[in-house]
Amino acid sequence: MNQSRQKLALIIEDDRNTSALISLYLKREGFDVQAAGDGETGLIIAEKRKPDIVILDLMLPKIDGWEVCRRLRQGSDVPVIMLTARGEEVDKVSGLTLGADDYVVKPFSPRELAARVQAVLRRASRLEISRKRRVSIGDILLDLEGHQLSIKGRSMAVTPHEFTLMQTLMSAPGRSFTREELLGRLYPNREATVIERVVDVHIGRLRQKIEPDPSAPKYILTVRGVGYRFADPQEQDMENPG
Repeated sequence: MNQSRQKLALIIEDDRNTSALISLYLKREGFDVQAAGDGETGLIIAEKRKPDIVILDLMLPKIDGWEVCRRLRQGSDVPVIMLTARGEEVDKVSGLTLGADDYVVKPFSPRELAARVQAVLRRASRLEISRKRRVSIGDILLDLEGHQLSIKGRSMAVTPHEFTLMQTLMSAPGRSFTREELLGRLYPNREATVIERVVDVHIGRLRQKIEPDPSAPKYILTVRGVGYRFADPQEQDMENPG
């Protein structure tokens, strides 16, 4: 993230009035602001200028917000706040599991959005500071400085939210974390409507990536009626006695 200059917020929104209003409030907060009216242009600007945060509408011309978020996440951990007129639960879950850091439903208060932007950036800054070490448990190595996860020396591609879940679970192997706790780590400033099922979706995707047999996990274990925990090294060794 850019530290030596005024922070840049990229607004990708096809409604000019909404874009102008967001821009006005963010400039008042001290941001440099650039706007794009479609997904294609937004991706080009993001690649060229490396913004500190992206405000992303879902319903965009040329390339929709879902695909823009997906492409951003392929090569960047820039914080993303999604905007949409949709309020259905499935849209919120989908947006968050794509890698968005927060989700705001239209109509919204520009002042609230500006506060969300600051909160997301504070969270990202804390994450940057926390990446100054490595965590190794069994076959899994979490490089908190390089934001990399590897298993038996093989690097695995994970989203920022998946990485946060791994960091949380691996911080206390054997300890059970409730879904509510994990949800709070992922979205500490979330709306009340963000549901616990988002955690299950992230965990399911993580298991597909790291577990030899996702149907019988040995790393991320389910604690019935509670949530999840990371298996301690002794449990992992019992799974592989040879």
